[in-house]
Amino acid sequence: MAAGAPRIFVSHLAGIAVFDPTGDQVGRVRDLVVILRVGRKPPRLLGMVVELSTRRRVFLPMTRVTSIESGQVITTGVLNVRRFEQRPTERLVFGELLDRRVRLVDTGEEVTVLDLGAQQRSARREWEVDRVFVRKGRTGTFRRTRGESLTVEWSQVTGFSLEEHGQGAESLLATFEQLRAADLANVLHHLSAKRRAEVAAALDDDRLADVLEELPEDDQIEILGKLKEERAADVLEAMDPDDAADLLADLPEEDKERLLSLMQPADAAEMRRLMSYEEHTAGGLMTTEPIVMRPDSTVADALARVRNPDLSPALAAQVYVCRPPDETPTGKYLGAVHFQRLLRDPPYTLVSSLVDDDLQPLDPDATLPIIAGFFATYDMVAAPVVDETGSLLGAVTVDDVLDHMLPEDWRETEFHLDEEEREREKGAGAHGT
Repeated sequence: MAAGAPRIFVSHLAGIAVFDPTGDQVGRVRDLVVILRVGRKPPRLLGMVVELSTRRRVFLPMTRVTSIESGQVITTGVLNVRRFEQRPTERLVFGELLDRRVRLVDTGEEVTVLDLGAQQRSARREWEVDRVFVRKGRTGTFRRTRGESLTVEWSQVTGFSLEEHGQGAESLLATFEQLRAADLANVLHHLSAKRRAEVAAALDDDRLADVLEELPEDDQIEILGKLKEERAADVLEAMDPDDAADLLADLPEEDKERLLSLMQPADAAEMRRLMSYEEHTAGGLMTTEPIVMRPDSTVADALARVRNPDLSPALAAQVYVCRPPDETPTGKYLGAVHFQRLLRDPPYTLVSSLVDDDLQPLDPDATLPIIAGFFATYDMVAAPVVDETGSLLGAVTVDDVLDHMLPEDWRETEFHLDEEEREREKGAGAHGT
């Protein structure tokens, strides 16, 4: 946890108002959703169940919460209005965890959970439930004993964590929680179809989106086909636009159109634009969400955008300076500023004075060999894609190029040395071989 990071006690959130960035109320908090983990690891706070004015209850991810203070929640303004459905690995804080009887690890004494404390993790909009406020003594309908109340670490109580010996998808997910998306995708690929569907159903949308991007095409289509259509659309929206467009393009026309109709209109329009390009061209490979800065933005503004933990290292390697509008396709493209250049100049410097306008951008119809040659010639990890009117359409990253140039079965390659090989490597080094 970061020093000084905000901590909230969940009971203070019950019923408080939720506002969008303009100050309009969108609903009220009715519950919070956590995902439990194996052993004594603190659970992740995934989001809030928000009741809209229509009485519909929807899910608000914590990644879309910008502020919790003064008895109100402020969001980014992006709210999915599909009805909330609890997943197998999820637990409702008010409905399932509060007032629960648990035990203190040190003494074995049974206590009642009165409240939970959550704190935001460093550098990311991720929250963990790390404190438990409990009361000693027994409570019941006919007898209530007032005992000592105390706050303890999550690891100091037992009674609602997952059991390590469980064989369900929940335990499997908890075991693989620390894996990178690519490694979890490799695990999923080798599971049975039934087991793969169970694990995919239990993953949250963002995690499943990351994993799908790393899976072979056949696995992607199989998993997507076993999800409810509304959820499949949510997962596609959470994927990188270029990967989602590639997956949609592989579906039968009827399925593709049905999923597009369930997506947010702006996301659906973005998918259609990407699918209009040939697959192995710059337009077909690009992401439509690079870092776009206006000419009057400063180095400090650009570095704040680069720090976004949701960006891949390749996308964070440079920013693109364009005239408004800032969303792709943008106004006139002026040039790129590399991350290293941003580090060398004062924070108040305008990015427009730093642009590298000597490097020719890629045409959306540029073929894969031309794109690969561009990266090899200029030692780049990302390149802008600009149309004939001078508007920035997106950016191609080196990982997308490699993905299409490697053999189809490259994901089957194991890139990790096992323990015996590591020892052999150490021994060879020690003997000077």
